Amino acid sequence: MQVPLYQAKAEFFRMLGHPARIRVLELLQHGPVQVRDLLADIEIEPSSLSQQLAVLRRAGIVVSIREGSTVSYALAGGDVAELLRAARRILTELLAGRNQLLAELQQSDAPAPPVAAATRPPGGGGEH
Repeated sequence: MQVPLYQAKAEFFRMLGHPARIRVLELLQHGPVQVRDLLADIEIEPSSLSQQLAVLRRAGIVVSIREGSTVSYALAGGDVAELLRAARRILTELLAGRNQLLAELQQSDAPAPPVAAATRPPGGGGEH
């Protein structure tokens, strides 16, 4: 039985749903990166990075490149980089809208300007 497209998309986004995986993809946008450089930039344990890279590799999003004893990773295609750029644009718009809402809320929560001091009615309304 074939998986519905919406379900396949949900699985795809779940696979991307880890901060280390997103960071790896961001770092790979500009070309192949050696594993040691990924480790330095992401600052996670080597075994954890290895697991995250394996998930991305199994999904076909990244490819590994071995040159002697050095292993690098690269994006399998340019569409992932475009997806990350689209996510950045969407987040920028969402946050801009929230900042505008926050500014409006802060403005409406500002204390009301003081009311002019009450003046006595003509004819002296003093105490007896």
